[in-house]
Amino acid sequence: MRIAIVGAGIIGVTTAYELATDGHEVTVFERHGAAALETSFANAGVVAPGYVTPWAAPGMPGKVARYFFSRHAPVRVTWPLAAHELGWMLKWRRACDLTTYLANRGRLQRLAFYSRQRLHELTAALELEYDRSPGYLVLLRSGRDRKMVQPGLQVLRDAGVKFQEIDAAQARVIEPALNPDMRFAGAVHLPDDEVGNCRQFALLLKNEAQSRGARFEFQAVVAPLDAADPTHLQVTAADGRTQAGRFDAVVICGGMASAALLRPVGLKVPLAAVYGYSISAPIREPLNAPRSGLMDERYKVAISRLGSRVRVAGSAEIGGRADRKRPEAIQTLYKVLHDWFPGAAQLANTGSAVQEWKGARPMLPDGPPILGATGIPGVWINLGHGSSGWALSCGSARVVADLMAARAPEVDIEGLGVERLFA
Repeated sequence: MRIAIVGAGIIGVTTAYELATDGHEVTVFERHGAAALETSFANAGVVAPGYVTPWAAPGMPGKVARYFFSRHAPVRVTWPLAAHELGWMLKWRRACDLTTYLANRGRLQRLAFYSRQRLHELTAALELEYDRSPGYLVLLRSGRDRKMVQPGLQVLRDAGVKFQEIDAAQARVIEPALNPDMRFAGAVHLPDDEVGNCRQFALLLKNEAQSRGARFEFQAVVAPLDAADPTHLQVTAADGRTQAGRFDAVVICGGMASAALLRPVGLKVPLAAVYGYSISAPIREPLNAPRSGLMDERYKVAISRLGSRVRVAGSAEIGGRADRKRPEAIQTLYKVLHDWFPGAAQLANTGSAVQEWKGARPMLPDGPPILGATGIPGVWINLGHGSSGWALSCGSARVVADLMAARAPEVDIEGLGVERLFA
């Protein structure tokens, strides 16, 4: 088939690779000048399937309300809120009941474990070399943090995830550079989880897709789909010229732009931008830097070793403006890095060496993405992965490719189809 893919983030690139590998003629349209420049650009890099859970969870509305008064809140509602964001929050609140949460958590984790398996298969088969480190440590500042994490540990047990609760001394063996002056209750060690550079992987896999015949058209803006002929795309290039092309199928992987693309064909996808922040800096002294990935459980901030850099990422912020970084969110990242690894990164007097980033994570109110056929002839979707796009990307792409080939996916995809939007 001649297939068009809209979007060249990690979701679009992995989808392009899988479809090109299956022998399809693939063209990818991306509005930016290169791949993986939005949500995939500077995320935390964590691949921890057991920790992939819906943001819509019992008790979360109350937590969000309490966070209004916390300077270092991991979740924040910021003004102004657009009308669609208010509607999204109402849907999110309804999805916070226990039954819905448990169903969506199961869906996410099935896909996440399958995706990690597919990530490892691709990395080994294609001999991809990108910045990655094995192991993941969840740091617990206090006994209260240890108590609060217990329900999550039961989830890991139920899912068969290998982990160990350890004390501070054991944590320092795994991560010797942890601040010697920092007193903390212990940690949870997940040896099979990892961190990896999402954008590096995306660029490498793009090259592999191109070697299999996929074409990437950058600075190419796709117009909203035409209800009368949805696989006939109108694309505007950087020079303003518009071209048209007809395809056998179109796969929408366009992040936040996806909702507008799909609206004319009658598919209303309730996406909202939940913003995340990160700082990335060169490592000053390797002996003072983390070996792999860590999560500060209280502040929900990840610290990742990515080659010669350290990245600190966190926050979940809905509302506000895409072009405005909230200073408090950035300060929280610096605080957490200083608490655990003071002196690890080159932060002072380095000018542009420190990269401060804010990115929109396209999230559905109830948590899991939606994959597969839309019910509109020729139109397919792979979107709504939220903050877990990197962890879910390889599995989601393989699922969509299998569905388009009328093959049964290797993972249970109950509840991941478009019908969930109308339930």
